[in-house]
Order: sequence, then structure tokens, then C-alpha cells
Amino acid sequence: MATYCLTVARLQLVLGHGARRLHVSAAYRAKAKVAMSRFEPTSFINYDKLHSNVEIVRKRLNRPLTLSEKIVYGHLDDPHHQEIDRGRTYLRLRPDRVAMQDATAQMAMLQFISSGLPRVAVPSTIHCDHLIEAQIGGVKDLARAKEVNQEVYNFLSSAGAKYGVGFWKPGSGIIHQIILENYAYPGVMLIGTDSHTPNGGGLGAICIGVGGADAVDVMAGIPWELKCPKVIGVRLTGTLSGWTSPKDVILKVAGILTVKGGTGAIVEYHGPGVDSISCTGMATICNMGAEIGATTSVFPYNHRMRTYLEKTGRGEIAAVADQYKDLLVPDEGCEYDQIIELNLDELRPHINGPFTPDLAHPVSEVGAVAKKNGWPLEVKVGLIGSCTNSSYEDMGRAASLAKQALDKGLKCKAQFTVTPGSEQIRATIERDGYSKILSDVGGVVLANACGPCIGQWDRRDVKKGEKNTIVTSFNRNFTARNDANPATHAFVTSPEIVTALAIAGTLDFNPETDYLTTPTGEKFKLVPPTGDELPARDFDPGQDTYQHPPSDGASLKVDVSPQSNRLQLLEPFDKWSGNDLENMVVLIKVKGKCTTDHISAAGPWLKFRGHLDNISNNMLIGAVNSENDAVNKIKNHLTGEYGGVPDVARHYKANGVSWVVVGDDNYGEGSSREHAALEPRHLGGRAIIVKSFARIHETNLKKQGLLPLTFSNPSDYDKIRPDDKISIKGLKSFAPGKPLSAVVTHSDGSQETLELNHSFNETQIEWFQAGSALNRMKQLQH
Repeated sequence: MATYCLTVARLQLVLGHGARRLHVSAAYRAKAKVAMSRFEPTSFINYDKLHSNVEIVRKRLNRPLTLSEKIVYGHLDDPHHQEIDRGRTYLRLRPDRVAMQDATAQMAMLQFISSGLPRVAVPSTIHCDHLIEAQIGGVKDLARAKEVNQEVYNFLSSAGAKYGVGFWKPGSGIIHQIILENYAYPGVMLIGTDSHTPNGGGLGAICIGVGGADAVDVMAGIPWELKCPKVIGVRLTGTLSGWTSPKDVILKVAGILTVKGGTGAIVEYHGPGVDSISCTGMATICNMGAEIGATTSVFPYNHRMRTYLEKTGRGEIAAVADQYKDLLVPDEGCEYDQIIELNLDELRPHINGPFTPDLAHPVSEVGAVAKKNGWPLEVKVGLIGSCTNSSYEDMGRAASLAKQALDKGLKCKAQFTVTPGSEQIRATIERDGYSKILSDVGGVVLANACGPCIGQWDRRDVKKGEKNTIVTSFNRNFTARNDANPATHAFVTSPEIVTALAIAGTLDFNPETDYLTTPTGEKFKLVPPTGDELPARDFDPGQDTYQHPPSDGASLKVDVSPQSNRLQLLEPFDKWSGNDLENMVVLIKVKGKCTTDHISAAGPWLKFRGHLDNISNNMLIGAVNSENDAVNKIKNHLTGEYGGVPDVARHYKANGVSWVVVGDDNYGEGSSREHAALEPRHLGGRAIIVKSFARIHETNLKKQGLLPLTFSNPSDYDKIRPDDKISIKGLKSFAPGKPLSAVVTHSDGSQETLELNHSFNETQIEWFQAGSALNRMKQLQH
């Protein structure tokens, strides 16, 4: 038997009935200056158990398995009897651990507190990365964030201590980078309350983004439900070289699959081309897989992962992963639901955008496309870093280009920002000189946090409404996401291309062919970027920023002031009445793209993530109203006046009027934020009726007792008028696979009946009937 445990000394290997402690190298520990207690003794994966479960399922299915199937089915609660049908059945799973970022952790921990449970049942961590606003520079911005967010940080720290959750303090770094450095490893299953949790797939892990209520299930020790994913195979051949980077793989795939092409599927990369990609490069590809709607993405275990594990003090895990390598790669002859072939020898550098991450262009062509479409060519700001691209290799390749410019007497024409992914990355690039090079070329090193990627950016160089272009190495570029300016044309690309475009200052610069001009008039071309995959001298872990929970926190208190405008204890939602939902008004019929940014904006609203009533004032304020093409301007059908979406919703609720939202395709695309589901429920919504949903948002709506429904005939969307009344029929016989119907009454008195599909299973129907999944959990405790 071989079981891996993350212990106080990092890992514990249990062999047979005996145990021996595994130690981090003395050199690493000497440099770390940190308490090894960040690695909980209860965090483990039992490869023997994983192998046993996989064998049970393989015999039942009688076919070879993909890698993602092995890891997912290896975590089944009941591998002997679980019905398994890709794309149809719901799986009951036992993930190994939970991770939460500070913006979503507030609501997750508030829900866990409401559950009445004394302590989390699986290893869990909170990561403070979302609430730090980029303003001046890393040190000052971090100090300001600690002061401004003290109440929230105290709440998360004390809740973590009481309920057994590890706490990574502000300044630690971005959740996904810390998971990669510490918690992800081949075969582990981790769920995280952030849509870019799939980053851990770069280490052969199945890491899935979820809402806070899902995290509460896992922390409570309840089997977690996931619709059995389809599997999209991406077969890589050839070798990455020159200006082409791992980011270009996912930029190309996003262009092929679009923002919804991966919905309901795991993207599994395989083939001979995999070995030419570094471990952190694989993480980059998996990270941005969230933008195609994929459940997660994963790479097979290989020597690049082994090297990364060794460099991050986890060589012992690599040793046993080597023993179980057959378990950590796809079976020969396994079948995928779809195959994409990608030759890395032919792949060119890409840049995607603006306004959507799947609008793919080769860098060589984007200038011409921009001119044709009237996009601003001047690059105002180049931003590198984020959870997608802040590895040591990323920073080294960017620095190699910056050094070339400096040697020729050039600095960036555009503003330039650098976001290290973790305290370990920050300390190491500072020690190795990368930070100085990037600063000398004009860069501002920001805090180890999400910053501009999620809208935490106090941008002052352009006015709101001023048309401009920025290029980033981020993952998401929805309208107004980075700087709250809807006129900002944001493009996503690799850190290398961002750096080159920031030096050139223009979008129509192709570094593969175009020349720069020095102050003396000399023309020169940038040599393709280079950078070490991992530091030759090992990582410098930097400051210790981890707080381990006490072994018993029962006597500790978690205080939430009734006067607080940032934190609010939750009140249970009302139960289903037992009747059909009659004569509901259409709050808003949304036109076009409606992401979770449109439904519950981030940026300045992040400060209210722990206060449901206050944050509900941003509900759907970014959605376009089909009636008038306006944003945050809808008709109140009780008064006849126009007002903001949250204001009208509150007026309906105060007058006992239930309402629905009608939406378009891929509704709820983007972030995992469950506030986009909590807010409609809090303000009196009952159903969201759309053409199609993004996976995480659909689940979040179910968890909060709302009805996410889809038009059986998508063209029925056009039949809904803003002043209609809608009744949902069939709820008394609500059952899996059985459509509901909507009786639509128009203002002229005419009626029509539309068929509505749903994806509820029996357990989820119980959530609806109880009023929420949390209500149902409480019912089951009695």
C-alpha cells in the first residue's frame, strides 16, 4: 500500500504497516524559513485506493479509460454501483481537498457557519488574493489592502482557525499558483471556488472550479455531484520553439472551440508534443481552459512534472507517481468524444480579443484586423503576470526581451506592469535579477495578487469611455473587466508578446518580422525569448505567510458585527410553496453575452462579497436590456417608470411579486462567483430562462433554490416580450428528464405555452423544494 500524506515535514509515506517520515531537502528548509505546518497531516491521496477504484470501473465499463476518467472515476463514492454515462449521469465524488480565494471564501464560510457543522471534513485553505487593488506598487498596495480589508481578513482568519481551514495571508500570492506550488500533484482531485482552479491540471491533477455551496458540500463530508464529463482530446505533435509559447496552445484552442465549446467536458491533452511544454506551461494551458467552458483540463504525468515536484520540495510524491505512472496517463486505445490535432511546429504566436477570449488572431495578422475594425493601435498598457502566466519561466522569458531593449537604449513605450504569482516567485525573480530588468525597462512590480486581471486596478491614464487598447497575459477580457472602462479593447496573449508590444507601443508590431529603432536610429530585431524553466538555485520561498489552524478551534469565536457593511450572516431562503409559480413578471430580457461579470460585477464591488444585501445592488447592472439596448435601465411594471435593475427587483420583492430573467446563449459564462446566483434569489427571483447555461452558473443557481431552465426551442426566446407574465407549470410532478412548461401571457391577453428543459436530478430537485442546498443539508442533519 502506498499513501501520500502532506505532513508537518511536508510528506509522510506509509509503506505496508510501517511509516517513515519524508523530509524536505535541508537546503530547501534552510531557505524556506517557514513553518512546515502549512501541510496538513490529513491531506492525502491513496494511490492504491485510486488504482483499486479505477480497476473496478474499468472492469464494469470493459474499455480503456482516458486519464481524466481514471482520476474522476477513481474518486467515486461508490465505484461498484455508480451509473456512468459521459454527458448524462451525475457522479457522486469524494474530492481530496478544497481551496477558496478570499472574495468567494467569505460567502462559502458564511454558508459553512450556517450549516452548523463544527469543523471541515477535508483539508481546506483560504487564499487572500482578490482584495488587493493595484494602485502604486506592490509594497504600498499591500499595506493599503491590509488596512482597508482588515475586517474581512480578520473574519476569514478567525473562521479558518475555528473550522480547521488553513489561511494564506494577503501577500502570499494568487490561489492557483500557491496550489501548484504546494497542493496539486498527479492524481489528486481538488475543487476550488474560482473558475481558474483547473490551473492544477498542469501537474496531472483534476482541479475543478465551483461555487461556494459546492465547496460547503465537500467541506461537510458530503459526496459532491458532477455531471459525468465528456472528454475532448487535444493531441499535440511537434515542438514549441521561438516566439511560440504554451499560451498560444490555449489561445488557438479557444479560437477553435469558442467560449462554450468545452461546456460539459474535460479537455485532455496528450501526444508526443506534450513533452516540449514545461509543467508551468501546462498549467497555463489548463488555467485558460476555463474560457472555453470546460469542466477542467489535464495533462498526463511526465518528466516535466517530476522536475517541478522535485524543485518545489515534493520529490517523494514524484517517486511514487513514477511507480504509478500507468495510472496517471491515458490507457492506450481510449476514446475521446472529440479530437483536436495541433502541430506545435506549425503553431504561431496568437493574440485574442478584444472583448472575448475566443476571438483568435495570429500576432502577424492582428494589426491589419485592428485597422479594418477601427481598434486603437496604440498600446496604452502592457500587463504581465496573473494566475495564468506568472511562473519563473514566464518572468524569465519576458526579462530576456526587456534586457535586449535596455541593451539598445530602449524602454517600454507603453505603461508596463508585472504581477508575480506568489511570494515564492516574487522572492526568486528578485534574487535572480529579473525584477530589476523588468523595472528598468519601465515596469511596475505589483503585489502578489490578482490585481488588474479581475478589475482590481485603480487605472488613471485614460478616462472612462475613452477608446484605448491594452494587452495582457491574463485569461479573460470581457468588456470593462480589467479597468471598468467599456471602451477599453483588452487583448490576451503570452507574457513575451505583451512585453514586445509594450516595448514597441503598438498593436501592429510583429516581433517575428518587424524591427525596432534605437535612440541612435539603429534598426534591430528582438531575438526570440529565452528563460529557464525553473531556477538553477532552487526557489527562494520568501516570507512565511501561512497560518495553520489549531487542532481544536471549538472555543474560538467568529464575530460578525450587525452594523458591518461588508459582512452579514445569512438567513435561510424560503422553501418552495408546493405550487406552480404563477404570473411572474419578466425583470429583464437580456440581449447577447451575459457573463457573471454582467450579473455580479467585480472591481469595486468585491468589498461587499461577504454582505449579500449590499452586493445585491450590483445585480445585472451590466446586462443589456433587449427592450431598449440600455444597461441598467428597465421598466418597473408596477409603476410604469424606468429604473436600475436591482432597484426594480427590490420594489417587486417588497410588493410580493416574483420575477424571472430571460437570457441568451451560454448565460453565466466566466467566473465561478456564486453571488450571481445568490443575488437573484435574495431579491425575489424564481427562475432564469435562457437558451443555454455555462456549467458552474447553472449549478450555482440550483444550489440557491432557483430554477435554471432552457428553451426546448431556442427561437422561443424571441417570443418573450418585456411586459409578459410567465407561469411555470409542472412543479408538482417535477422529475429528472421531464420538461416543465411556461405559460406566457402577453399584455393583450393572448397566451402561448413553451416547453422548458432542465438538467435537475433527484437530489437537486430536493434542493429546490427545500429552498436551497444548504436548507436541505440542515434538514438531513435532524
